[in-house]
Amino acid sequence: MNLPERKKTRNVMVGNVAIGGNAPVVIESMTNTKTTDVDSSLKQIRSLVGAGCELIRVAVPDPDSVAALKEIVRHSPIPVIADIHFDYRLALAAIQCGAAKIRINPGNIGGKARFTEVARHAKAAGIPIRIGVNAGSLEKKFRDQYRQKPAETLVESALSSVDILESIGFYQVVVSLKSSEVFTTIQANRLFSEQSSYPLHLGVTEAGLPETGAIKSAIGIGTLLAEGIGDTFRVSLTADPAEEISVARRILQAIGLRIFEPELISCPTCGRCETDLVTLTKSVEKIISGLRLPLRIAVMGCAVNGPGEAREADLGLCAGRKQGLVFMKGEVVKTVQVDNLIDAFKTVLDEQVNTYYGRSEKYPE
Repeated sequence: MNLPERKKTRNVMVGNVAIGGNAPVVIESMTNTKTTDVDSSLKQIRSLVGAGCELIRVAVPDPDSVAALKEIVRHSPIPVIADIHFDYRLALAAIQCGAAKIRINPGNIGGKARFTEVARHAKAAGIPIRIGVNAGSLEKKFRDQYRQKPAETLVESALSSVDILESIGFYQVVVSLKSSEVFTTIQANRLFSEQSSYPLHLGVTEAGLPETGAIKSAIGIGTLLAEGIGDTFRVSLTADPAEEISVARRILQAIGLRIFEPELISCPTCGRCETDLVTLTKSVEKIISGLRLPLRIAVMGCAVNGPGEAREADLGLCAGRKQGLVFMKGEVVKTVQVDNLIDAFKTVLDEQVNTYYGRSEKYPE
């Protein structure tokens, strides 16, 4: 697969996680527990890490949350980003608590002086700031022009905040430009990328419930990543944050930027299909789940879409009415009764796993 050429951006460290530069695109999420419930928050963070989350954002809406943040930072297995709105003093306290990054929306932090004070403290602590520019909470001076030029206005807001930070010699900056409108999000990030080398955090904000939100995010985030734009992102869903991680990994894998598991391809069902292709495909998906191997696996439902059409697959199977085929790179390696097709597929897959892992172990747990 020909990977998109990544735009070269500044390297920013969030704890021990690199954003920008030559670093892989980083997956983020946000806790939806009450921050003051430290045990529940840490439990969710650990669960998200297990799903593949690499940076976690935690809401800090009040002083009680600040005290809890200190404990969360101390015990979190990944760097913690403090999400601050309205009260700049919460940002100052979060810095003292050891947050690895501060996320601020310039539109609601209370003006230039307070924004600058937060930046001075972050600079002294050696941590970055994410400038989070959202369509729904722009600075007052930008709100009217947003109606006519939404993408351009988001960029103007972000660059004005960058200028403030650079005026005090602060360059550990990540920028996000988000809208619930997919095209506005794409256009804003394209424009900013043309004018600045600061790393971009991508996302379609308030994307919605899982199905709709996943589609919006795949189009918005996926388009930008395919153009080489974006260094980190969150898929924002009205759902369990674990679903955000699942969609994020699939977006990265579909583009080819990162490999988390074998790629599964399967033909659509049609009148030629002589087997329960949905059940067969789900069985294969379960078998390959958890394998971190750069394999392309094909499940085909008839001779028309069999080894020939799936010639580029590393490994595949094709089911007919009575017989099934297991093939590699378009060449048939086993012909079996349909009832034995899954077992035959497992046997050949075992051989591939052994080749990659160099041992006789079956599937990694």
